[in-house]
Amino acid sequence: MEYKISKYLEMLEEENKKQNLVSRKSLAEEICKHVQDSLEANQFIDISGQNLVDIGSGAGFPGLILSISRPDCKVTLVESDRKKARFLSKVAAELALANVIVANERAEVLGQQQGFREQFQLCTSRAVAALNVLLELALPLLAVGGQAIFWKGRNYQQELDAAQQALQILGGAVVKKHHYNLLAERDRVLLVVEKTMPTPKRYPRRPGIPAKRPL
Repeated sequence: MEYKISKYLEMLEEENKKQNLVSRKSLAEEICKHVQDSLEANQFIDISGQNLVDIGSGAGFPGLILSISRPDCKVTLVESDRKKARFLSKVAAELALANVIVANERAEVLGQQQGFREQFQLCTSRAVAALNVLLELALPLLAVGGQAIFWKGRNYQQELDAAQQALQILGGAVVKKHHYNLLAERDRVLLVVEKTMPTPKRYPRRPGIPAKRPL
């Protein structure tokens, strides 16, 4: 695993000269923190053998890192930006990540497509959107009983309070909160939302609407 992550970081550094995948001011140590943050999911939930979808994969955090750490977990990386999706596909090919599929599409579109809607056991997303928006993107992709894992900061409770209506409408319940340290004491939390019932067919709404008019 260490070799593949090191190789990925080399590719990321090179690609970052062409497109801004991570802040160009980021130090190597800070980028390693992104890796550490992504791997935190493995500390309290077993993703082995699961069918996982990662929304807004960007440079590869957390989905690509998790796919390297658990090669028996099937991972679909959802990234709407064509250049970023191309980079993810390049990494998957060069590192021979047979468990990775890259979907260059909006999550709102996939959530209404056969073959994606309610097909996954796990969903991950890091640094993409507020919780009430993420729920509308993630829950339609999960099978009933599946779980979404969201990376949040110390102010997560405010997002959680604002997401109560979305949880009720979309059929989700927060079942775990995993607090941990990354840069400061207890500055991070992983929220786990379980899908408790089928999502109404009208959700997700068309691209852009969940962010413009959150539930």
